[in-house]
Amino acid sequence: MKGANLRSVLVVTNDSTVFLKKGLATAYEMFGGRTTEIKNFVERLDTAKKNGKNICDVSYGVISSRFGFVPGNFIIARYEEVMSKKEDYERVQEEKDYLGQLNQASRYYDRVIVCVPNGMFEMMLKDNTFQNGKVIAVTCPAFADECRKRGWVFMERKGARLGKGNAERIFRLLESEC
Repeated sequence: MKGANLRSVLVVTNDSTVFLKKGLATAYEMFGGRTTEIKNFVERLDTAKKNGKNICDVSYGVISSRFGFVPGNFIIARYEEVMSKKEDYERVQEEKDYLGQLNQASRYYDRVIVCVPNGMFEMMLKDNTFQNGKVIAVTCPAFADECRKRGWVFMERKGARLGKGNAERIFRLLESEC
């Protein structure tokens, strides 16, 4: 049972070209492919317990090429074009302001785990999307110093979006914080 004293965690990733549903579905159910390892991690966090209590209250969000930032429980429709390069990230930002949406949504969480492509992560840094101290950034080593300056936890991206080693390190960190 989740309680009010749990640390709240938001896991953010971007959409995938692999759609699992033809019609309407939640953002969580809609995407497969590279989002699968993130979803598996979210499920692990959602059911993890320490001393009989959940270790955190976890939420999932997707930066969608069509809808901007979408909480995992929002219903969305399948779409054709999925962003894949920095120009796409910039275009969708201009159209949907997903960085602004993330800035607002992330304020309500104790921790934000960010697993997005390097070009998108660079935009987040320039925009100051997240508050200092609360982010766990899974990204390329070029951003390590900037992450540390902000008091964020940096982890080098391994695997499609997260990597097993990083997933374990994040899990242990969150477990120790509860």
